[in-house]
Amino acid sequence: MFIKDEQSWDKFVISVDKEIKIQDLLRDELGFSARSISRLKREKNIYVNGKYTKPTLHVDKGDIIEIPIIEEGSDFEGQDLNVRVLYEDFDLVVVDKPPFMVVHPTKSHYQNTLANHLSYHLDQEGQDVRVRFVNRLDMNTSGLVIVAKNAYAHHKLSSDMSDKLVEKEYYAIVNGVPDHKEATIDQPIYRETEDSIKRIVDPRGQRSITHYSLIGSYKDCEGHLISLLRISLETGRTHQIRVHMDYIGHPIVSDELYGQLQDNLIGRQALHARKLVFNQPRMKNEIELVADLPDDMVRLLDKCEKI
Repeated sequence: MFIKDEQSWDKFVISVDKEIKIQDLLRDELGFSARSISRLKREKNIYVNGKYTKPTLHVDKGDIIEIPIIEEGSDFEGQDLNVRVLYEDFDLVVVDKPPFMVVHPTKSHYQNTLANHLSYHLDQEGQDVRVRFVNRLDMNTSGLVIVAKNAYAHHKLSSDMSDKLVEKEYYAIVNGVPDHKEATIDQPIYRETEDSIKRIVDPRGQRSITHYSLIGSYKDCEGHLISLLRISLETGRTHQIRVHMDYIGHPIVSDELYGQLQDNLIGRQALHARKLVFNQPRMKNEIELVADLPDDMVRLLDKCEKI
């Protein structure tokens, strides 16, 4: 059982409700990795009722375990890029990434990235923590990105994603109108060469499952048909939605890599990570977040005729 009012970004507090070995509690009930437990032991960072205690020892009902969270801050240059924070607590922050923003600095995009903004934001909050991305989006995809503030939260959320315990929903505007209002695409995705950016559907690839449902269909200013789809993922392959939409003959509008740029409609692939549902790593309560459709996708639909 957790003591909710004592949790903080630099301290993990547990109120014990039964006799148990500390390492069993950390591993089996709280989901600490073996590596994390070894580090806590090595750095003597487990305290029971205010005294250092080895993880191999037992605790009794009513004991208080306290684990200081020792973090090293990120070395990204902090920049205020006016990114909207939708949720924040002692373990994580969730932001609504705008389109045309790289998530993590690269040689060609060292500044003006989401990591730069998060470094600025956390510094303003007085939290000297490392920026750990739980999920990432392509530069031109907008929407929800989860960032963990400590190794435990990153490990737990990443494990939940691998175990399909995180619900992810996207909105995409695609070319044409799908034959079915609801369907599942179960096709493997493969990367042909190590230096290839583009992925393809190929039997040699990893199994990839995408579900979609039709929200509405429209006629654009040139008389072409487009559709707004709600999409959910069972797997999380690179470019999964973009590859699968192209595979069924309905590439995402203005997707240069898997379709074609359509500047007359929108200047980037019309894909938005709209919704996330996941459990808070420490408290286990469910968190549901929704990021409204960005302005450029709204404008695209507004200038089209609904059919």
